[in-house]
Amino acid sequence: MGRETNCGNFCAERKFELVCNGFILMRPLFFYINKTTKYDSTIMEKTLIIIKPSAIRRDLIGELIHRFERKGLQLCGIKMMQLDDQILDEHYSHLADRPYFQRIKNSMMKTPVIICVWKGIDSVHIARVMAGPTNGREAPQGTIRGDYSVSMQENIIHTSDTIENAMIEIARFFQPEEIFEFAQLSSSVLYACDEC
Repeated sequence: MGRETNCGNFCAERKFELVCNGFILMRPLFFYINKTTKYDSTIMEKTLIIIKPSAIRRDLIGELIHRFERKGLQLCGIKMMQLDDQILDEHYSHLADRPYFQRIKNSMMKTPVIICVWKGIDSVHIARVMAGPTNGREAPQGTIRGDYSVSMQENIIHTSDTIENAMIEIARFFQPEEIFEFAQLSSSVLYACDEC
């Protein structure tokens, strides 16, 4: 369905529909979001974040999730898992010919990791900016790596670098039923009504 010319009317109508379907009818909200013709969750990008062992061992899980929530991204999938050689060979296949390839894999297997899917407009770009440059020693203060890392390798977090790779990485670590679509009640104060 195309956008209404009156921005306010469009937002009010969509909000009423979501509230009606999600709360008054008391049915799972994601069912109605997937079926409705007035709400298209695909306009929101999804990106994959891995909280690495270097963060797990320093008890930074809550702090990192808190940053993404406070930014306004929506958590729509999360799990803890122990990575192994097979999945890391696939995930880091672009580094397979580098001399430090095995060292990276060893680092990623020191502890389980937390893997998250976050959703929002430009979420891939937002997560990359929040993470900062790969080398923690060069990352500006205020970024995740700038605040918590002094290493090129032990750099706290992995973020998808493109929309295409985000889709590949999400499919690598999550089944479709592990990703949830539901209304973010704060969306009305996060975005202008013609942004989403």
